[in-house]
Amino acid sequence: MAMLYGSSRGKSPQLGFADVLVTGLAPDGGLYLPTALPKLPANLTATKLSYVDLATEIILPFVTPAVAPAQLKTLLSDAYGTFAHHQVCPLVQLDERLHLMELFHGPTLAFKDIAMQVVGRLFDYELKRRKERATIVGATSGDTGSAAMQAVRGSEQVDIVVLFPNGRTSEVQRRQMTTLNDSNVHAVAIEGTFDDCQDLVKAMFGDESFRARHNLAAVNSINWARVMVQIVYYVWAAAQLGRGSQPITFCVPTGNFGNIFAGHVAARMGLNVQRFLVASNSNDILSRLLETGELSAKEVVSTLSPSMDIQISSNLERLLYELLDGNGPATAEMISEFRANGRARLTVEQHQRLVAEFAGDRITDTETLAVIKAIYAAHAMLVDPHTAVGIGVANRLAQKGEQVVSLATAHPAKFAEAVTQATGVNPDSPPQLAGIFDRRETFGVLPNDLATVKDFVDGIR
Repeated sequence: MAMLYGSSRGKSPQLGFADVLVTGLAPDGGLYLPTALPKLPANLTATKLSYVDLATEIILPFVTPAVAPAQLKTLLSDAYGTFAHHQVCPLVQLDERLHLMELFHGPTLAFKDIAMQVVGRLFDYELKRRKERATIVGATSGDTGSAAMQAVRGSEQVDIVVLFPNGRTSEVQRRQMTTLNDSNVHAVAIEGTFDDCQDLVKAMFGDESFRARHNLAAVNSINWARVMVQIVYYVWAAAQLGRGSQPITFCVPTGNFGNIFAGHVAARMGLNVQRFLVASNSNDILSRLLETGELSAKEVVSTLSPSMDIQISSNLERLLYELLDGNGPATAEMISEFRANGRARLTVEQHQRLVAEFAGDRITDTETLAVIKAIYAAHAMLVDPHTAVGIGVANRLAQKGEQVVSLATAHPAKFAEAVTQATGVNPDSPPQLAGIFDRRETFGVLPNDLATVKDFVDGIR
């Protein structure tokens, strides 16, 4: 049976998966969600499937009938064949209650590869079937952009334009975008924050004539396909731990809320999750929401974990839609209030439902460096600042007897300066980064101005 998807704002027609994939953002400005979620197959976590086989089982109901089972498995095998570890997302035990799930073994050394390598291939597959070409526009706080560009570089079906905040990524993150020489990939530095970049992307999608002219598509986590693929590694973690009926707590360093929302979906599909720990840096809007029930934006501050330097978490809209009992107009009203006033409040009952599933805290840069240093001293292991934020929050919030899987979202070599500052050790550069500091960078620098960015996109064809 074909799965249907509706908008979180309730004013766009329901679509099948193929249309949701290439559309990205709903015409009413909302985010697509399945109208009903499938249940995980019985005993799936007790069966020792390969990562590709597990992913095929979990993803298939979401893409039927747009992608046939054999085609999906071939696509997934091809995507994960690019990863440096045969398990794709291996688990490493730190102590009796805490495991790290390493999500950084893909081509760009960040967790975004796990979804993006699949989504890029889904785009190619569907656009070839339609005999169409699309322009992907996306915003990145550091890792999404390079993962997306790597996934579609050289594609005959796709041009991609990625906006990133000028001077607010690590050098490796920037170079992973700006040293690609394929003619279909374009990196653009915006004089502003990630939230500014994200607003520009949403505004381009909101211009119907511009959107149609370029056949715009999205690979940010506003695209449901990204969330869908990330569901898999939460189930994978449970299968690897083999805890049977025992629940697991997941700690997720998060800024845009897409990664942790995928875990929430896994739980709704039947995965036995005790709770989710939201790990923030000093840009702590999500932690403050959990503590107070109020969304309140502050100025974005630059930190050692730049991929989390966000105050407007796009994927939170999907969770708000659920907390508002699937009321699209009410969701749109809350988002509009937040964007207009910088704040919006949940009811007491909605807040109680939220904290029944989620807890959160924030870690400062000083604390982040201390965690990196402590992990190296105890385990001779280097972790990047985002992963350290997760470990710090997990150690602070984990309860007695709670088994926690904290997500290691990036390779330490992507943030070598912070790692070296904390430990005195410079991380070894993996093969994926070979020659990156020797290659010429090519990118534009544009003001935070919609008309200027549109002119740039108009000029790439």
